Amino acid sequence: MILWMKTEEMALGELLERLRTVTRSIDEIMQLDSSPLRAADITPDLKRQFAFLSGGRGDNGSPIIVFPEFPAFGEITDREFHNVLTYLTSVPSLSSTGVGFILVIDRRQDRWAAVKGTLLRIAGSFPGNLQLVLVLRPTTLLQRTLSDILFKFNKDEFKMKVPVIMLSSVTELHTYIDRTQLTHELGGTQEYCHEKWISHRTAIEGFALMVKKTAQTLQSFGTELAETELPNEIQATTLLLSTHRSKKDKMKEDMMVALGQGSRLLESINEPVVRDPDHNMNQDELENLATVQRLLSQLDETERAFDEFWVRHQTKLEQCLQLRHFEHNYREVRALLDQVSEKLKTFSEVGISPAHADHIFSELSAYEERVCEVLDRAVSLADEGEVLIKNSHYAEDSIQPKCSELRTVSETVSSNLRAKKEHLLKAMELHQRLERASKWVDDGIYLLASQPVDKCQSHEGAELALQELERYLDNAGQNQLSELSTIWSEYKAVINQQFREQVEKVFQKQTSMQEMFDKRRISLKKLAAKQTRPVQPVAPRPEAFIKSPLSSPAHRAQQEKNNSEIDSGNNCEKGNNPLQNGDSNSRHASQSEEEENLAVLRRHVMNELLETERAYVEELLCVLQGYASEMDNPAMVPLMPAPLQNKKEVLFGNMPEIYHFHKRTFLRELEQYTDCPELVGHCFLERMTDLQIYEKYCHNKPRSESLWRQCSDCAFFQECQKKLEHKLGLDSYLLKPVQRITKYQLLLKEMLKYSKGCEGADDLQEALTSILGILKAVNDSMHLIAITGYEGNLSELGKLLMQGSFSVWTEHKKGHAKVKDLARFKPMQRHIFLHEKALLFCKRREENGEGYEKAPSYSFKQTLSMSAVGITENAKGDNKKFEIWCNSREEVYIVQAPSAEVKTTWVNEIRKVLTTQLEACRASQQRAPDQVFQFPPVPSGAVSLSPFKSGQRSFKRGEEKKTEPCSPDANSSSSPKPTGKGSPTSPDHKTKRQSDPTPFGFKGWNKTSLSLDASEEHEGYSSADDPLNSDPEDDNGKKLCAGKYTVMADYEKDDAQDFSVKSGEMVQVVKEGDDQQWLVRNLSTSKEGWIAAANLITLIGKSKSCQSLTSSEGSGSGNLSTSSSCSETYTSFSDIKP
Repeated sequence: MILWMKTEEMALGELLERLRTVTRSIDEIMQLDSSPLRAADITPDLKRQFAFLSGGRGDNGSPIIVFPEFPAFGEITDREFHNVLTYLTSVPSLSSTGVGFILVIDRRQDRWAAVKGTLLRIAGSFPGNLQLVLVLRPTTLLQRTLSDILFKFNKDEFKMKVPVIMLSSVTELHTYIDRTQLTHELGGTQEYCHEKWISHRTAIEGFALMVKKTAQTLQSFGTELAETELPNEIQATTLLLSTHRSKKDKMKEDMMVALGQGSRLLESINEPVVRDPDHNMNQDELENLATVQRLLSQLDETERAFDEFWVRHQTKLEQCLQLRHFEHNYREVRALLDQVSEKLKTFSEVGISPAHADHIFSELSAYEERVCEVLDRAVSLADEGEVLIKNSHYAEDSIQPKCSELRTVSETVSSNLRAKKEHLLKAMELHQRLERASKWVDDGIYLLASQPVDKCQSHEGAELALQELERYLDNAGQNQLSELSTIWSEYKAVINQQFREQVEKVFQKQTSMQEMFDKRRISLKKLAAKQTRPVQPVAPRPEAFIKSPLSSPAHRAQQEKNNSEIDSGNNCEKGNNPLQNGDSNSRHASQSEEEENLAVLRRHVMNELLETERAYVEELLCVLQGYASEMDNPAMVPLMPAPLQNKKEVLFGNMPEIYHFHKRTFLRELEQYTDCPELVGHCFLERMTDLQIYEKYCHNKPRSESLWRQCSDCAFFQECQKKLEHKLGLDSYLLKPVQRITKYQLLLKEMLKYSKGCEGADDLQEALTSILGILKAVNDSMHLIAITGYEGNLSELGKLLMQGSFSVWTEHKKGHAKVKDLARFKPMQRHIFLHEKALLFCKRREENGEGYEKAPSYSFKQTLSMSAVGITENAKGDNKKFEIWCNSREEVYIVQAPSAEVKTTWVNEIRKVLTTQLEACRASQQRAPDQVFQFPPVPSGAVSLSPFKSGQRSFKRGEEKKTEPCSPDANSSSSPKPTGKGSPTSPDHKTKRQSDPTPFGFKGWNKTSLSLDASEEHEGYSSADDPLNSDPEDDNGKKLCAGKYTVMADYEKDDAQDFSVKSGEMVQVVKEGDDQQWLVRNLSTSKEGWIAAANLITLIGKSKSCQSLTSSEGSGSGNLSTSSSCSETYTSFSDIKP
């Protein structure tokens, strides 16, 4: 750094010295020291032309000044006379003026008095050296005679030290001065234009001053650049470099202007030669040409000197900017290295099970990518610093230590990462050894328990049983644990107290099993050694000895039955009883271990919930104190732009309310569930109403984002962020509440995953459903507030149940003729909102802007009252279409959904609304029995059916059973609101029907008859399908039976069976067991497992078996799933990212 400063000082000194030399040269060229007058200052005096430099020279090179005929010479003031002569004598070069001037005074048309006055004024005030004075005396006889006489008598009055010669004619003048050096007025041949001479002199002097000013400006600018203190921030350094570059460019432009002016002046002086190559310039013109050339040379020298200095200065600024970037990146990378180092310290656990250790290792492997990114960035930054040093950066002594530190810390972090991975791999290895040993012991115990008792009584049977035991022990291999001392030594680094207890437990279990084997071998050897009469034991049923998984219900039931039937007095049987008890204990131990694993995972999720909740509360407090409170600080008001003032509620919404709720209530209540995380769902349910405050925040978010974008660059936000030392802007923190409410559903999903079968599982499921309901309500309301053009009050339409985009055709029937709109062939794109009381048809507008401003807007087009509509489930020709109609089908809207599933969901929800209205009508009818209701007229071909005479139906109840509709796809936001503890998309177990022409709202319907449209185009539905006539007891969902099915969803069982299926695979339902469990075989992997009936119905979904009951062929919708995943219902809330 010191060396660079010395170099900078030397460069500045060199520049200033060169520019001072240029300035002195210009002064010498223009003789500014001896004569400060310029032509521009005395132009009016020069234009009077009472004296001028003709450019001629005497024989010895003396400049000639001509005093032409000027009748008003006596009126010229002394100041004017002195200025003109002073300027004229300063124009020729110093070498010429040193010889002396020749004055030619032309008074041929004047009188002697004028001659005398001129000579007296010249003698009294001529500023230069004189060599000769030539006077053309008056030509008239009288004046010529007087001049000769009076000149002789008055000669002494002139006091001139040079000869004054009276000439009678120009011929005599030519004897003293060559004609080529005289103008035409004096009989010479020299061309002279006084105006052009003045113009050239003015331009030359102006150009000289410009060059001098440029040099002086560059001196000041160079001093300013050299004395500028280098900033310590990137932004300030970038601004300084940009400012200096702008000033340099301006100086270069000024130099280019001066260069252009000098070039044009040079061309103007050379113009006579260009026009006439034979033209000979006079001496003054040649001197002017030389002067301009010398000035141009000085200008070039000025530019070269500045360019050389600027290169050095610019290099310094660029290196300063590189240094600031390097230092900034160094601070960031150093903080990241510290962060990952601290995070790696948290990976100190070794896990309590193979799954837990694998989970920790997976987290470490996932975090390894982040660590590698930081390490790559650190190494890259160190390489960048070394490149700067290699390029002779002036701050080498500052960069080198940082590069060394980055490499050292990176190597340390990398070593820690490798050590953590090796540590976890060692722990996983031990976990796997324990798991293999435990499984080997369990299998051994099962082997002991499964040996046939009756066959052990014979010599051959005992031999075979003994060989079987020997083979099992010989094949132990790596499954058997070695001595404890060996394990302690080999896994010393990962053994903790809990791990030690696990090893000792498994080793003890292994020892017990080996003792059982030894006892059994002794008994079998005795049986094999002696020939005894066969014992007739009470043998169990043969199927009891079929080997099945220990955890299967069939094996457990058969084992218990065998134990009850075997005679207690039999020796072989006596040996089996302890083994069976050991088997039971093993299963209980395995189950207990799995429960402990799940409890640990639940605690992990709970810890994450509490830690992120505390961090969330701190972030909200930081924002409220660091930004919101500062908006009321009078000292900060000048930094706020006008659009931001008095807009705190717009910018922050109800964030204070959210903060106080979480700080004072929710966080404290969550902490009470630290020791029982599976019950935390109850806390969410208790505070579900309070959590709805997030709806208000999300509604205000578009206004908040708009205000932020308008004022994000203002000094107020920058100052607040600087005080808080935040790396992220306020907009990132304003998004925290939106991210938090979305994070809850992810944490609840995780907790529910590890809490199946626990006491609080139902509350967790209900809490998850409710949180998803809040997200859906927020999403739906965000769409509702985007509706424009609706003149009514949307709140009067009831709750918003569903909303989505569809293709719509219209078809209107007037009189007996059916008129189809031209738009039928080209569908209208409509966004439909289903409320409890009405259907709204809107047109979706283009999405513009960014963030929340990119949300769509909807133009209201039409509304249909739900009290006046009916539906036809299947439109002809497409299973994704259905019809909504009103006014006895005079108005029909054919609606095409994106998929058949979305269509089914909408049809079911509309049917629910219509059914609810119909039940309300029936309740009203029961209150007023005398009132008569009738359906409106229906199209021809309608079939009149009584809803109360189901016994007349020709269909069997079993054939009418249909599965319930499946939930909409994950991208649809049109799932109904959840009620109670059920799934938010579960229908009310009503049977499916082809059409639902229930025209509620018309005055009445007949109590004994129900008219249905049974035309070919609009299929009717039977009374058995009518919700009013269907018996809920007869429709309990899909009935399972043995057969082959296609799996519709992934499934993995969390127990020792390790049974899983993937979507699209074929499975065979084998048989039904206890507790509504079904034995299922995966035909792809040939593995079997027991699955609960409810889960199995969900898995096979719409899949049909050739051996199972199917829906009637008249049904156009097919079988549908009875359950849906509420966790995927609200994913359309795309603006929210956890």
